[in-house]
Amino acid sequence: MNDSPAFSDTAAAQAKRRYLTIWRWHFYAGIFTTPFLILLAATGLAMLLFANISGRDGERMRVVPQAAVQPLSAQAEAARRALHSDSASVVQYIAPRSADTVAVFRIDDGGKAVMAAVDPYTAQVLKTYPRHQDWYHLMDEIHSDILLGSFGDYLLETAASLTILLIVSGIYLWWSQSAGKGSLPRRLKSLFLPRFGQGRSAWRSLHGAAGLWVSLVLLTFCLSGLAWAGIWGGKAVQAWNQFPAGKWGVAPIPQSDAATHGMLLNDGKTKEVPWVLELTPMPQSGTAAGADGIRSDVPLTLETLDRYAREIGFEGRYQLNLPKGETGVWTLSQDSMSYDSDSPTVDRTVHIDQYSGKVLADIRYDDYNLFGKFMAVSIALHMGTLGWWSIAANAAFCLTVIMMCISGWVMWWKRRPSGASGLIPPARHIPLPPFWGMALPLLLIAALFPTALAAIAAVWLLDRLVLTRIPALSGWFK
Repeated sequence: MNDSPAFSDTAAAQAKRRYLTIWRWHFYAGIFTTPFLILLAATGLAMLLFANISGRDGERMRVVPQAAVQPLSAQAEAARRALHSDSASVVQYIAPRSADTVAVFRIDDGGKAVMAAVDPYTAQVLKTYPRHQDWYHLMDEIHSDILLGSFGDYLLETAASLTILLIVSGIYLWWSQSAGKGSLPRRLKSLFLPRFGQGRSAWRSLHGAAGLWVSLVLLTFCLSGLAWAGIWGGKAVQAWNQFPAGKWGVAPIPQSDAATHGMLLNDGKTKEVPWVLELTPMPQSGTAAGADGIRSDVPLTLETLDRYAREIGFEGRYQLNLPKGETGVWTLSQDSMSYDSDSPTVDRTVHIDQYSGKVLADIRYDDYNLFGKFMAVSIALHMGTLGWWSIAANAAFCLTVIMMCISGWVMWWKRRPSGASGLIPPARHIPLPPFWGMALPLLLIAALFPTALAAIAAVWLLDRLVLTRIPALSGWFK
C-alpha cells in the first residue's frame, strides 16, 4: 500500500510542482496571445454586424418589389454606364438575396473595380461604391493580417497555434482546481458555473468557467483560421486537401497549369472561393469536353446563364462570374462562405464553356473530401452564416473571449505584489522540473504547427542565451 504520510506528501508536492509548471506555460502563452485574441474577437464581431446590416458586398439595400423585373442585360448596362467610361465592363453579377433587395454588379475599368447596386425592377442604379473599400473589408484585413502583410499573418498564425496550448493547459489547470469538490456532478458544476464573489477567486472562477464553455468552439475557430494561414494552411494542409481536378465527373477536362480558382476568383484578402477549391486548377473553354448544359443554339448571355442557374437549382443570392480571356469560363457559385446561403451543405460551383455552353464542372459539397467538408462547416460557424442563431452565438462567443482575456489580465494584476515590477509570472524563483504529461502535448503542438515551434524555440533560446546573462531582464521575466 502507498498511503503512508511520506508518500502522500511527496505526491502532493509533485502535483503542486506540475500545477505550477503548467500555470507558468499558460501564463506566458496568454501574455502573447490575449492581445491578438481580443483584436480577432473585436474585428470578428464587427464583421458579423456589418455583414448583416449592409452586407459584405452592399447587397442588403432595400427596394420596393414590383410585378416584373427588368432584363438582366438592361440592369448590367445601367451599371456599366454609371461609371461614365467606354472601357468599363461588367465582370460579375450577384443576384438579389430576396425579392426586396438590390442586384449587385461588379464593373472593372482598367485597374479600378466598382460595385453598382441596381433596382432589378427599374434598372436604376441606386449606388456605386469602390469594391472592398468599406468598414467590413477594413475589419477583414485587420482580422487577416493586422495590416502587416505576411508578417502579420505569421503573428496571427503563431497566436492561433499557441492558443491551442492555452486551451489544453487551461483545461488542466481548471480541472485541477476542482479536485476535492466532492462527487463528479458537484465537480462539474464547479467547473462550468462561475462563483461570483469578491477578489481574485471570483475573477478566477469567471475566467475558468468562461474558458471551459468556449474551449471547443475556440479550438474549432483556431483550426479553421489556421487553415487559411500562410504556413500551416497554405504550405501544408491546404495543398494536401484540395479538390482533385480530375474528379470533375466529366473528364477529361483541360486545365491550366497556373490559373487556379483562387487566382481567378479571389480578390485580395477577401476569400470568394471555397477553401477546398482555392488551389484547384480552373477548367478551360474551347474544347469538345463537357457535359450537356445550355443548348448550342442558345446565345450565352447574362439572361440565359441566369435562367440556367435557376433551372439547375440555384435559389436566392448566387454569383455569376463572366469569362476572363479566350479560355475563360462562366462560373455559377453559391456558398455560405460568401454569404450566399445559410448552409454549407448546399455549396455548389458550376463552370460552363463560354463557346459551347457545356458544363465543364459541377462541384458540390458532397464532392468535397473529409477535411474540405470540415472546413466548409467550420468556416460557416466561424463567420456566423448559419442563420440568426449562429449570429447570436458568434456575438456571445466574441464577447466571452474578450471577457476571458480581460479577466486573465485582471487576475495577473491582482496577484502582483504591491509596488512590484516585471511580469511576476507564477512560481517566480521556484525551480520547476519538466512535466512530461504536459510536455508531450506541447511537443505535439510544436510539431504540428511550425510557427508555434518557432515561438517555443525562440523563448527557449531567449531564456538560455539572454535572460540568464542579463540579471535585470531575468528578474523581469522569471
